Amino acid sequence: MSKYDFSKPVKEGRLYKILSPLGRFINFLRFKIRYIGSENIPDEGGFIIAANHIHLIDPMIVALGIRNGRQLHFMAKKELWNNPIVAWAFTRVNGFPIDRTGADSPAMKHAVEIPKNGYILGIFPEGTRSRNGKIGKGKRGVANIAAQAKCGVLPVSLYNNEGLKRRSKYTVRYGEFIPYEKLGLSENATREEQIACTEMIMAKITELWEEGHCE
Repeated sequence: MSKYDFSKPVKEGRLYKILSPLGRFINFLRFKIRYIGSENIPDEGGFIIAANHIHLIDPMIVALGIRNGRQLHFMAKKELWNNPIVAWAFTRVNGFPIDRTGADSPAMKHAVEIPKNGYILGIFPEGTRSRNGKIGKGKRGVANIAAQAKCGVLPVSLYNNEGLKRRSKYTVRYGEFIPYEKLGLSENATREEQIACTEMIMAKITELWEEGHCE
């Protein structure tokens, strides 16, 4: 496995900026993507984007809808870093590995530092991709990070019921931004507070997802 250097300060990838126009062009050719609510994306300040997870390409799909020049940082399962080429590419487009089998202190500390330093952190609260396309139960990681970083959350839904075949529909809805003060988290958030916060975020994502495709 290629090692990720968590000791380095958070910064944005140069390759990310170069590849974004290419990614948008490829997605235009490959899918019928509709982005709704992009005006809800804050122009400044650090925050978390929390979205449901249906396909491996979801981080890219979410990131390419951010049109104000800002970049998305995202966590991905550490197994992807077993491939040195994938590890090299993901690292340079702001990806970092996380161990999903248990507590991963270096990765979690890094995740907290992203919004604390004014950047955007992308999280899939379910922890893994949905096998049936429906939204599952969220884990407390998103609330834990928000509490430590004292940042708000932008709920996002990804809707695709046709798979990744050519010209399939992909609808991305950016919901209303939830300021930190409305997340119900104290400075040392309790387990109960984190659960309530996670359930609220997942409810917002579900509301967006239930709107389905935008014709």
